[in-house]
Amino acid sequence: MATLLNLETATTNCSVSVARDGELLAIKEHDTPNYSHSEQLHIFIEDVIEEAGMSLAELDAIAVSKGPGSYTGLRIGVSAAKGLCFSLDVPLISVATLTSMAHQAKRQGIDYIIPLLDARRMEVYSAVFDKNYRQIRATEAEIIDENSFCEYFKDGRVLLGGPGAEKCKGVLKTDQVEFAVSMVPSAREMAQLSYAKFRERDFEDVAYFEPYYLKDFILQQGKK
Repeated sequence: MATLLNLETATTNCSVSVARDGELLAIKEHDTPNYSHSEQLHIFIEDVIEEAGMSLAELDAIAVSKGPGSYTGLRIGVSAAKGLCFSLDVPLISVATLTSMAHQAKRQGIDYIIPLLDARRMEVYSAVFDKNYRQIRATEAEIIDENSFCEYFKDGRVLLGGPGAEKCKGVLKTDQVEFAVSMVPSAREMAQLSYAKFRERDFEDVAYFEPYYLKDFILQQGKK
């Protein structure tokens, strides 16, 4: 048996779960536009461990959402995960943020699942999955226009999910799309994905692992 702690901090949703053999034991999450991860993450970790009736010493691995997403959010999650791995001497597992988002989608009547995270202006981070959750197009940063994802609309019905999907409304002229704007990355879907990686011993190097930012972080200074 394997008991894993899952940390999701890539977006506004601060989400923590603990699962045994992929089965959820406890979860706590809070989605707020104020990015409260630095205040809530360690409290949520303590809460789910207590709710599961166990101790940190019983964990077999720590899983973290690796991005893309918020630079600061990813740094907080990865730093916490690394700290736990070092102190507990357990392996680190990374789960692609858009992959766990795709697993929220209900597949009935859907041929393609496209999770989208909001970037700057009309830009999004996206990846494309088929109805069996297999990734068929790499993660990209792209600007939304009337031609976005047109090759998938021509071939079937598409679900656009996540905060970035809001940018597609009114731009994409097709009746082959469903929107699920309320989808946000969650540690709930991470449970089975991280367990699958644990069974395959697909671990990260704790010392050298870095989040998948996709784009370089740019510090913007105010005008003088």
